[in-house]
Amino acid sequence: MTISKTLFPLLPLRALLDFIMGITIKTSEDIEVMREAGRIQSEILNQVGKEVREGISTAKLNEIAEELCREKKVQPAFKGYSGFPAALCTSINDQVVHGIPSEDQILKSGDIIALDFGVILEGFYADSCQTFLVGEVAESAKLLVKRTKESLYLGIDQARAGNHVGDISSAIQNHVEKFGYSPVRETVGHGIGRKLHEEPEVPNWGQAGKGSKLVAGMTICIEPIINAGNHKIITEADKWTTRTEDESLSAHFEHQILITENEPEILTPWDKQL
Repeated sequence: MTISKTLFPLLPLRALLDFIMGITIKTSEDIEVMREAGRIQSEILNQVGKEVREGISTAKLNEIAEELCREKKVQPAFKGYSGFPAALCTSINDQVVHGIPSEDQILKSGDIIALDFGVILEGFYADSCQTFLVGEVAESAKLLVKRTKESLYLGIDQARAGNHVGDISSAIQNHVEKFGYSPVRETVGHGIGRKLHEEPEVPNWGQAGKGSKLVAGMTICIEPIINAGNHKIITEADKWTTRTEDESLSAHFEHQILITENEPEILTPWDKQL
């Protein structure tokens, strides 16, 4: 169907965005639920992160996450999503995203591991990711993790009403490429709300001033996924786990953000005292 342009002035901004772009503007009630979902998600991710150590299996980390979901009465968002078998995505070293936890996958000193995790509370999703260091880690790996995390906050700083998605994307890309790193192209950030993946997509590369305009009430996930080598990735036989094509390390950080009329609000405060 088509809509006459003469109808546009009669529709509120929320309806226009919902219809034209599939972008949902959250109500104050929605946002309160999402804040609580993000708080719980962050508490669980922090607690699981404290268990990251040499000798633990990724299956055990997943078991801890699932038990905490039961305790806090939230649903693990990833388990069963398009057939994914676990609550956590556990991606180690050259694994990029969507690593599947396993009893056979034992962490060792020198590893880096991205724990990507989400919950559902009262129909709303919360989603974020941190990369953790295991034992004594090479300086080159520490620097990749540091620069990736820095790029997350540079992207968040651009998540302001009136800016565009491309302002976030270019801030991330420009920062990491200064150090010779590469943003992954195939996996991007995203809108979030009653669905895990909503519009708009939020790539980690792009041109400032381009892409969807940011409006107060939008909720998005900004998630730089950065390779130490080139940006190319391959998918393993399990059809979930991806790796860097050149076997270089990859790091991943993610926060869920509310666009406001003022400063961007982090809805997944894993980097604050909870």
